[in-house]
Amino acid sequence: MKLSAQIAKHFREIHFGGNWTCSNLKDSLSDVDWKMATTKVYDFNTIATLAYHIHYYVHAVAEVLEGKPLDASDKLSFDHPPINNNEDWNTFLEKVWADAERFANTLEQLEDEKMGAILEDQKYGTYYRNLHGIIEHSHYHLGQINLIKKLVRESLE
Repeated sequence: MKLSAQIAKHFREIHFGGNWTCSNLKDSLSDVDWKMATTKVYDFNTIATLAYHIHYYVHAVAEVLEGKPLDASDKLSFDHPPINNNEDWNTFLEKVWADAERFANTLEQLEDEKMGAILEDQKYGTYYRNLHGIIEHSHYHLGQINLIKKLVRESLE
C-alpha cells in the first residue's frame, strides 16, 4: 500500500471512525444539534468553532493537494459563519464530511515521492509533516469537542 494511501486511511479514520482511539468527528458530532454546537462554556471555544477550525485547515490543504495555492490564515481559522438553526449546522457538517472525503481521495492520488517535498513554502515543511499535522490537529481538537460536549450536556440537564 502506498504511503499516501495509508495516510489517507488514517485521515479518514479521524473523521469517520476505525482508528485506535475509537473516537471520530462524525460519531462525536452525530448527536450535537445547533444549540449544543453554539453553547459557550466558560471561556472555551464552542463545539461549532472547534469543528470549523478543524475543517478550515482540511479545506485549505485539500486545495493545495489539488494544485491550488495555499490560501489560509491562522487568524481567520476560528471565524466561522453564524449558525442560527439546525439547517445551518447540518449544512456545515455536510461540507465538513464532503471536504474530508475530498481531502482523502486527493491525498490517495499523491505519489509517495511528494511526501518529502516542501508544501508551498519552506516554513511549512514537507507534505508528510503537514498531512500528519492535520491528523494530529484534528485529534487534539476532537478531544476538546468531546469534553465540551460533556460540559454542555451537564449544563442543559
